[in-house]
Amino acid sequence: MAKRSPSRTSGKRGKKGRWQPWLKALLIGLATILVCFFTLLQLVRAGVFGELPTEEELSDIRNEEATLVLATDGKLIGKVFAKDRTNVRYEDLPRHLIDALVSTEDARFFSHAGVDGRSYFRVFFRTLLGGDRSGGGGSTISQQIVKNLYGRGSHGPLTIPVNKMKEALVAQRLERVLTKNDVLVLYFNSVPFGENTYGVEAAAQRFFGKPTKRLRVEEGAVLVGMLKANTSYNPRLYPERSKGRRDQVLELMLSRGHLSRTETDSLRKMPITLDYVGGDALDPYGYFNQHVADEARSILKDIAKRGGKEYDLEKDGLRITTTIDPKLQQLAFDAAHAQLAAMQPKLDRELRSRKARATWEKRTPIRKKARWKENPSYIGEVYDHDGKRADTLSYRDSLWHYHRMLNAAVLVMDPSNGAVRAWVGGNDHRYLPYDLVDAHRSVASTIKPIVYAAAIERGLEPCDYLDNSKKTYGAYDDWAPDNFDRDTIEGEVAMWYALARSLNRPTVDLYFRTGLDTLRRTMKGLGLSTKDVDKPAMALGATEVSLRELVPAYGTFATGGQRMTPQLITRITDAQGALLYKAKQPRSTRPIQESTAAGVTAMLQRAVNEGTGVALRSRYGLTGPYAAKTGTSQDYSDAWFVAYTSKLVIGTWVGAFDPEVHFVSANGTGGQLALPIVGRVLKGIETDAALRKKYVVDFGWMTNHEVDLDCDPRHERGALERFIEDIFKPAQPDSSRNKRPNIFDRIFKKKP
Repeated sequence: MAKRSPSRTSGKRGKKGRWQPWLKALLIGLATILVCFFTLLQLVRAGVFGELPTEEELSDIRNEEATLVLATDGKLIGKVFAKDRTNVRYEDLPRHLIDALVSTEDARFFSHAGVDGRSYFRVFFRTLLGGDRSGGGGSTISQQIVKNLYGRGSHGPLTIPVNKMKEALVAQRLERVLTKNDVLVLYFNSVPFGENTYGVEAAAQRFFGKPTKRLRVEEGAVLVGMLKANTSYNPRLYPERSKGRRDQVLELMLSRGHLSRTETDSLRKMPITLDYVGGDALDPYGYFNQHVADEARSILKDIAKRGGKEYDLEKDGLRITTTIDPKLQQLAFDAAHAQLAAMQPKLDRELRSRKARATWEKRTPIRKKARWKENPSYIGEVYDHDGKRADTLSYRDSLWHYHRMLNAAVLVMDPSNGAVRAWVGGNDHRYLPYDLVDAHRSVASTIKPIVYAAAIERGLEPCDYLDNSKKTYGAYDDWAPDNFDRDTIEGEVAMWYALARSLNRPTVDLYFRTGLDTLRRTMKGLGLSTKDVDKPAMALGATEVSLRELVPAYGTFATGGQRMTPQLITRITDAQGALLYKAKQPRSTRPIQESTAAGVTAMLQRAVNEGTGVALRSRYGLTGPYAAKTGTSQDYSDAWFVAYTSKLVIGTWVGAFDPEVHFVSANGTGGQLALPIVGRVLKGIETDAALRKKYVVDFGWMTNHEVDLDCDPRHERGALERFIEDIFKPAQPDSSRNKRPNIFDRIFKKKP
C-alpha cells in the first residue's frame, strides 16, 4: 500500500502545534511577571518596605543647609556644616545651567509627571540588551532627588526593584505638589558633587570661587558633567576626564537646540580654569572660623535657654556676620607665610650645623613607639611654607619635618571697639589645627610696657632716671640680669630711653620701684595673669602670655586707657534673613589712667623712631604714627612684635612648637623674625588709600596730655654723688624695696 505524503494542512498544524506550548509559557510568564510586579508595587505603596513620604511632607521638604560665615563686608569666608550645602533660588540659576542639566539628565523633564516610561524602554533595550553604557540611566530628575534626599535601603534580592519603585512613586507625588521650577531648585540644592559638597552653589564656590548666578556656560557644563560620577569627573583630580565629560554635555546641549555648532566648538576649545577654594586649599580663615563656630554655638544655646527656637548650626543655614576685614586678613596671611618661607631655610642651616636632628632623635619619647623602629615610608601631601606638595617621606622624616618648622600667629584688632580684623592662628588649620593665637609662650620684652605703665600709675614719669648698673640679686639665687645688647655703660638712663631701647637692667630697677601691689593691679586690669608677678624676672618677660591676651592689653594704650573685650561676631540671622542675635557694644574697663596710656604710647613711639622698632621706618618706609615693641625670649625661642595706632593693634608671634628648636643668631630676634610680618601688613595698609584712612589714625586723645620726653637719655652721676653712694650702697640690692631711695634719703635715713 502506497504511503500518503503529508498535506500542507497537516504541516501547518504541526508547526502551530510546536509553537503553542512556547507561546503559552511565554504568556503565562509575562502574566506572572505582571502579577508579581503589581503585587510588589502595591506592597511598596502600602509601606511594607518602609513608609513613603506623604505629599504633605514633600511640600514642606527643606534641605539641610550650611551656615555661612561672612566678613564685615558680607564676603563669604567660611561655612559650618555637616554637609557642605548652600541653597540657591530659582532666580539665581542661569538658563544655560538648566539647559545643561535637562539635556544631560532628563530630556523630557518638562513633559513627564515624575517618571519617564520611554527612558525605561531605552535602558532595557539599549543598555541591558545592547550593552551600550552611554545610553544613560532611566531615573528622572525627580527620581534622583528622591534618591539624594532619602537614600536607598537594603531589601535582599528585591533591593533594586523595591528602591526603583519607591523612587518612582515618591517622584510622582513630588511633582504633584511642586512646580517644575521648584523641582529644579530642589535638585540643584541636594545633588552631591563629592568632597562632602552638596548643591550647585557650594560646588560653584568650591571649584570656581563664584556664586552660581555668575557661572559661565563651560563652567556650568563641568558641574553638570560631574553628576554622572562626581569623583571620576572631579576637575581638580582628573582634569582631562572632566574636560571630556564637559564636552559631552556641550554636545548634548547642541543636540537639544540650546547651543549652535559654532558656540559648541568654541566652548570645547576652552581649557578648564579652576579657582579652587575647597578643603585642600590653604584657608586664610580656618582658625578664625573655628572660634566663630564655637562662639555661635554658645549664643544659640543661650537663645534656646531663654525660650527661643533651637537651631542647629550645621544644618539650619544661618548667616553669621563677623568683624573680620578680608583685606587685612589677606595681608596678615600673606605676610606671615612670606616671612616663614624666607626664614625657614636659614633656621634649617643652623639646625644642620649643630646636628639638632640627631639630638632630637636621641631625646624624643616617640622613639619608643613601634612605628619609630619600623620607620615606614608613605606618599602623601605635606605642608611647607611654599604651600602643599606631594612627597614620599619616612615616618621619622615626617615627624622631623613638622618638629623643626617655624610657625607664626597674627592677631589684628580695632582697639576702639574690640573688633577682631584679622586672625592667623598658625600655618595651616587643616594640617596644624592648634591655634597659636591662644598659645601661652614666654612673652619676652613685650611685657615691659605693662611694667612701665604700672610705674607711671605709681607716680613715676618718662624722664625719671633708672639705674643701668650691673647688679647681682642674692635674694633671687644670685640672678644677674644684663642688657640684651650688652650695654655696659654704667650710670642712669631715662625711663623713656630704657623702654625705647628695651634695656633690662633699668627695667628690673623699675620693677622694684613700682611695687608688687601696683604691678599686680595693673596686670590684672589689663587682662594678664599675675602668677609670676612676685618674680623680678617677670619684668623681662619670664612669664607666659598669649596673643589673645597681649593684643587687647596694648589696645588699652591705644585708646587712652580703655580696654575693650575682643569681638568676633556682630550678628546672626536665619536662612531667610530674620535677625536672631545682634551683638551689644563690647564691654570696656579702665584699668589705667589716660595719662598713663599717653606716657606709654609716647615712649613706644620713640621705640619706632629711634629704638628697637626703627626698622618700620628704615626698612619698610612707614610714615604712620605707630607705637611698637619687640620681644625676644631666652635663647631666641620666641619672637614677638606688637604695633598700634588709635584704630589698629597688630601683634605677631613666631617660633617652633618646641622651644628647643630656635635660632642661635640675631635671626631669631623679634626685630628680625616677627617685625617683618607687621611691617609687611602696615606697608600694605599704607599703600591702600581706604585702609590707610581707616586704620592709620593719630592718637587724637593725647593732645590732652603733655608727655615730657625732653630729657637726656643718660645721666652721669657726679664724683661726689658716686663716692657717697658707694659708701652707703648695700652689699646686695634689697629686692623688697618698692622705690630706690636717692642719695639724700640714704644719708638722712633714720636708723631702725
